[in-house]
Amino acid sequence: MHSRTPRPALPALLCAAALGLAGCSAGGTDPAAAAGGDLRVVASFYPLEWLSQQVAGDRATVTSLTPPGAEPHEHELTPQDVAAVSEADLVVYLPTLQPSVDEAVEQQAAGTAFDAGAVADLDLVYTDDHGDEHGDEHAADDEPAGPDGAVTDPHFWHDPLRMAAVGEALAEQLGRADAANADVYTANAAGLRDQMEALAAEFRAGLATCASRDVVTSHSAFGYLADAFDLHQVGISGLAPDEEPAPSALTDATAFVREHGVGTIYFETLVSPAVAETVARETGARTRQLDPIEGLTDESQGSDYPALMRANLASLRAGQQCS
Repeated sequence: MHSRTPRPALPALLCAAALGLAGCSAGGTDPAAAAGGDLRVVASFYPLEWLSQQVAGDRATVTSLTPPGAEPHEHELTPQDVAAVSEADLVVYLPTLQPSVDEAVEQQAAGTAFDAGAVADLDLVYTDDHGDEHGDEHAADDEPAGPDGAVTDPHFWHDPLRMAAVGEALAEQLGRADAANADVYTANAAGLRDQMEALAAEFRAGLATCASRDVVTSHSAFGYLADAFDLHQVGISGLAPDEEPAPSALTDATAFVREHGVGTIYFETLVSPAVAETVARETGARTRQLDPIEGLTDESQGSDYPALMRANLASLRAGQQCS
């Protein structure tokens, strides 16, 4: 099982930040170097950064705590990141996805934090119903976790309509922080809603008729996409992208692929494709990329969230043999 490197205690980071270590390597964009309006908005990772930019427009400076190419689940904040959280007018984050961000928000931004998950209606939970076998997702009953190891799935941004809902709530929060521009934020959120509804319509049309609705992925990051567009996600690993599946999980996934005639195993950016390649090699299936849209890299098949979503749609249409 993957072991995580212990992160520095937050008080130590705060002390370093207080000493003004300007030469420290920044986790995200340097707030002082970013262009934008007077309001300072810090987003925890790329989907929330993009969303904040759409709603705030030129009325705010939006920066991200997670740099391009970094895996957000494992990213640790630097002293400069912690200082940015403390100084921000608004911190847009998703609790439980990034523990170091949760800790910084709790200690430095409790009164200026916007919890995207509270608005996104995180109603899917991941459960490992068969011990080491692959897990499944289903609607939650208002419980983030349970004694059986069920964990709430945070990956809501794969559903464009949930993104629209978060954008509308964010506009209200920005309006409270900057009343003079409240109408601008509301109008921007309405434009975002139109854009997200159009994107969702593209997915519904593109995935309406497919040879297979079973989507086998190396990482269980696509539950909300599957739920929104009538697909069935089968994740070989759990919710953490670097979680190594047990041998029995690989055996179980291989059996599922053979039994259901699945022709494509999806791997993702930011982590190794080895898990998907192993199952594909055992079954004769192909592999294709499906981007979790947790960050941008030089290999990303698009320059922003809508482009990455459309690249995923194209990959799904090919992999699921949609007409």
